[in-house]
Amino acid sequence: MTAVSRLSTIIALATGIALAAPVAAQGLFDPAVYVNDDVVTEYEIEQRAAFLRLLNSPGSGRADVIETLVNERLQAQAVEAAGFELTTEALEAGMEEFAARANLSAEQFIIALTEGGVAEQTFRDFVEVGIAWRDLIGARFGARVQISETEIDRALGSSGGTTGIRVLVSEIIIPAPPEQKAQVDEIALEIAASQSTEEFSNYAREFSATASREAGGRLPWQDLNNLPPVLRPILLSLAPGEITDPLPIPNAVALFQLRDIEETGAPSQSFAAIEYAAYYIPGGRSPAALATAERVRAEVDVCDDLYGIAQGQPEEVLERGSRPPGEIPQDIAFELSKLDPGEVSTALTRANGETLVFLMLCGRTSEVNQDVAREDVARSLRSARLNAYADSLLDQLRADARIVTP
Repeated sequence: MTAVSRLSTIIALATGIALAAPVAAQGLFDPAVYVNDDVVTEYEIEQRAAFLRLLNSPGSGRADVIETLVNERLQAQAVEAAGFELTTEALEAGMEEFAARANLSAEQFIIALTEGGVAEQTFRDFVEVGIAWRDLIGARFGARVQISETEIDRALGSSGGTTGIRVLVSEIIIPAPPEQKAQVDEIALEIAASQSTEEFSNYAREFSATASREAGGRLPWQDLNNLPPVLRPILLSLAPGEITDPLPIPNAVALFQLRDIEETGAPSQSFAAIEYAAYYIPGGRSPAALATAERVRAEVDVCDDLYGIAQGQPEEVLERGSRPPGEIPQDIAFELSKLDPGEVSTALTRANGETLVFLMLCGRTSEVNQDVAREDVARSLRSARLNAYADSLLDQLRADARIVTP
């Protein structure tokens, strides 16, 4: 197996970052986007697209690559403003760690990239911004993230390890593309101040994008352990009738109202991994895209059926994987928590609302090892909470930024 072919083993490293089509014939170093005082060039877009193709990363085209590079510019600007500097040793270690996931050294990885038309600097930039942003988030928010023993118990799916808990929740998820983020934030704060379940339900009927909107956002009883790890301790801190603070998720803001909570008297099952598939449909929430989703829904019963639907299309239109609950993107995790295997959600979008996500739950894998290391659970909870802070900060950076396409 060649070094280039082994790159396909690291698909998961770039999940959520899109592929881009080859750039149109124009000056490679022409500016494609201005981000405050920085520029994203056509060369960078072309290089990142080639890099991601070698990683076999799923995605939805050039627009998503540009969005990612814009986000990275904002992250780099925040890192610089905070006075952070990544040492050469830290960068080299990060490159070695990344390459090791393909069973390569950094030198071998760079050679393989070069053979595929990707410059070493593209790889260095990719790793550098990721490490620097992670360090900034840790330094800025790490002190706020204290995981208690009670939270670990709850994340494992039980209180004291024996009794299951289930919750009755109402939801509101409001689409929030960057140009509407400030307006949506104002609406979300207004909803968070609701004084009754009926008032919250009225807001759900007006603003929510989920299938539950017609029911006023009301969801049936759910096992707490089916919910995303980051949401469990938040709900457990509420009294019935209380509402969470607005929670930022990709391209949206979520709010949840606890209507009731009870112990079931039965052990609660925990899951090691959740398998799901996402089929990406162009057009966002347009009537045509939603009609396509309904046709697909009528043709599929299990996740494997989606391979037939996607046949003959670019491979990035279908993403399928199995991940620990704490590593699943929050918005996807919220939707999966409401599904049984084979059920579908079309509540989510990507690419600033231009791509509809046809999300199907394939199955949940029970935790095989009942003696799960508590430090692993704490690490997962901490990571999920830091990711939420990171998403919120990036949303704010985008809202405050001057982003101009020439």
